[in-house]
Amino acid sequence: MATLKLPVADGTLAPYTVRASTPWKAEGTRPAFDRVAYAAAHVVADPLARADPWLDIALDWDATLAYRRHLFSLGLGVAEAMDTAQRGMGLDWTTSLRLIERSVDAAKGIPGATIASGAGTDHLDPAQATSVDDVIAAYEHQCAAVERAGGRIILMASRALARVARSPDDYLRVYGRVLAQVREPVILHWLGDMFDPALAGYWGHRDLDRATDVCLEAIQASRAKVDGIKVSLLDDAREIAMRRRLPAGVRMYTGDDFNFAALIGGDADGHSDALLGIFDAIAPAASAALAALAGGDRARFDAILAPTVPLSRKIFEAPTRFYKTGIVLMAYLNGHQSHFTMVGGQQGARSLVHLADVFRLADQAGLLVDPERAAARMRLITALHGL
Repeated sequence: MATLKLPVADGTLAPYTVRASTPWKAEGTRPAFDRVAYAAAHVVADPLARADPWLDIALDWDATLAYRRHLFSLGLGVAEAMDTAQRGMGLDWTTSLRLIERSVDAAKGIPGATIASGAGTDHLDPAQATSVDDVIAAYEHQCAAVERAGGRIILMASRALARVARSPDDYLRVYGRVLAQVREPVILHWLGDMFDPALAGYWGHRDLDRATDVCLEAIQASRAKVDGIKVSLLDDAREIAMRRRLPAGVRMYTGDDFNFAALIGGDADGHSDALLGIFDAIAPAASAALAALAGGDRARFDAILAPTVPLSRKIFEAPTRFYKTGIVLMAYLNGHQSHFTMVGGQQGARSLVHLADVFRLADQAGLLVDPERAAARMRLITALHGL
C-alpha cells in the first residue's frame, strides 16, 4: 500500500501508509432502512469557468448531479441546497433554485429516490430587512419556488429574522404565517450559531432552554404542517430532551455531526432520524450501517459507524462553519470530482494539518474507496502546500 508523508500537529512530517479499502455495498443493490435518512449534499465547483471564485458562482452541473445519483443509489435521500452546499457561504438563491430544479428532475427517474430542498430568506440582504413582514415575504417567495419545482420544503433558519426579530412572538408570527401556506408538511431547521454566527439568539433567546420552548410552541401551533425538525446544536442531551417533547408524529432529524451514531441508533426511549452533512462524506458506511440496523444487527451498525465519529468530529471541529472543506476533500479523494476546488475558494478555509488529519481518519474508517488514488491525490495537495 502507498506511503506518504503528512504533517502532524507539531508541524513536523510523519510517514503514513494507507490501508486496504472496505467493500461497503454490493453493486446493483439498493438497501432498505427503518430510519429516514437524508444526506445534505455538497456542490462541485467548475474549476475551468471564467469566473472569479470569491465573486462568481460556477458549478460543474454534471458532477454535482452525479453525486446526488450516487447518494440515491445508496438508499439515502438528498437534502438539497442546504448549508452543506455552501448556502450562505458562496451559493446564492438564484443558483440554489437551479440546483433544486435540476435535482428534483434527476430524482424523478430513480425509483425510491427522496429529496427535500432548502427554502429560506437568503435572497433578502439581512441589512435591508426592516420588519418581520419582509422576512415573511422572503420565505413565501422561496417556498413557492420550491413547490413549483415539485420539491418538498426544508424551512431553513433565517439570518434576516434573527436580525429584525424583537421578541419570541416575532418568530411565532413568522413561522405561523409561513407554515399556514405550505402545501405539504415541511422539515424545520434549527441551525446553531456554531454553524452560522449570524443565527445567535434564534427563537428570541440566547438561553437554549428558553429558545427550545419557543421552537416547540411554534411546532405545536402548526403541527399538521410540520413533518419534523432538524436540530444542529451539537448537543446530544439537548436533542434527546427536545425529542421527548415533540408532538406525536413529528420527527426529530438529528443534525448532530458529533453524536449522530448514538442518536440514530437510539435506545428504549426512542431514536432520531437523520439529516446530516456528514452523511455526504461517509455515505457508503452510513448506508451499510443503516441497512444493518434495519436488519436487527445493532452491533454491526455500531461497529461500522464508530470509526466514522472521530472523522466527523474532525471535519466539524471549530470553526464549525468551515466543515464543507472536509466534505469536498472526501469527494475529491474518492474520485467523485477531479479537483479540490470549491465555490468561494473555500478549499483554503482549513489548514494542511487539518486536511491531513481528515485523510488519516477517513482511511482508518475504511472510507477511501481506492486508497492508492486517494494517496496520490493527497500528495498533490501537500505538494501545493510546498511539501
